[in-house]
Amino acid sequence: MFSNTDIRMMQSALTLAWEGRFSTSPNPRVGCVIAHGDQIVGQGFHIQAGGPHAEVHALNQAGPLARDATAYVTLEPCSHYGRTPPCAEALIKAGVKRVVAAMTDPNPLVAGKGLSLLAQAGIETQSGLLEQEARALNRGFLSRIERGKPFIRLKCAASLDGKTALSNGLSQWITGEAARADVQILRAESCAVLTGIGTVLADNPRLNVRAFPTLRQPTRIILDSKLQTPSDSSVVRDCGSRTIICTTVSNTQKHTPYLRHRNISVLCLSEKNGHVDLHEMMRQLAQQGIGEVLVEAGAKLNAAFIETGLVDEIVLYQSAKILGNNAKGLFMLPENNQALNQMPDFFPVSAEILGNDIKITLHNKKFP
Repeated sequence: MFSNTDIRMMQSALTLAWEGRFSTSPNPRVGCVIAHGDQIVGQGFHIQAGGPHAEVHALNQAGPLARDATAYVTLEPCSHYGRTPPCAEALIKAGVKRVVAAMTDPNPLVAGKGLSLLAQAGIETQSGLLEQEARALNRGFLSRIERGKPFIRLKCAASLDGKTALSNGLSQWITGEAARADVQILRAESCAVLTGIGTVLADNPRLNVRAFPTLRQPTRIILDSKLQTPSDSSVVRDCGSRTIICTTVSNTQKHTPYLRHRNISVLCLSEKNGHVDLHEMMRQLAQQGIGEVLVEAGAKLNAAFIETGLVDEIVLYQSAKILGNNAKGLFMLPENNQALNQMPDFFPVSAEILGNDIKITLHNKKFP
């Protein structure tokens, strides 16, 4: 069905799409290559929401050479007017003769309509080339559309014996500079970074990207059931990125001190077992366009996410340090888990040496 040339061109389009991983949210990451056989005449990727889509960049580069060419796109071209005109119409006007999409777009606004519009114009269309690679590229976008919840990545750092801090709470630094720099990349890739009120009170984190310039900062999400976030905390005072404080406190007067700050909002949610209902929170975050959440929290909140089955990926940075039995652990799970088959099931997909630490990535078997 697809030639070796088709595969190489789509691989190039996927590589281009990955270039937008820090900046396209809430839009999907999309790359496009326009070619005559093995000869690429135009290429581009979606850079930022509100800006031109990948197809437009590629068509602008190709110019008149787009006529009778094949366009390789990592996601079905859009067919509706949003902040930019439909890409399907742009491809038709350019005179391409064939469009190959890695996958159809599950967004109800598109969902096959883009390919149908192209076919009606007499353009040959195909989809499904390197579809799994395309899905992995946009797992946050797909999770938000298909499951109604963000893709949740849980980031942990621990010693060789699985501890996160000494018994007195001291945790700086378990891992080295290379691992901490890698966490900055995880933050930049994410739509949002989430932590709990305990971490805010103990560490006063900024939860932003500081290691390199980026077109957008991730949204910061604070789980604060009783609304205890200090007004002078970094997540409140730093207005350079959006912050959402999730709480069960419905008294709007108590929200006012936070709402005086630019880019701060309070999301009032249902209570479950004395805390914010995590499932409801994730549904509402997805409705706000948040597709990929990085959780950087303590043992209690880590365990809560694991217990509710919300975690899709765990990224563990493991150091060679040994902290001992009295040190604090990674997950504060209930002691009534007596059988191994009752424990959460994740499987490793990669391991990488970063300085003196090891980065281990594990996936839940359910998605993508």
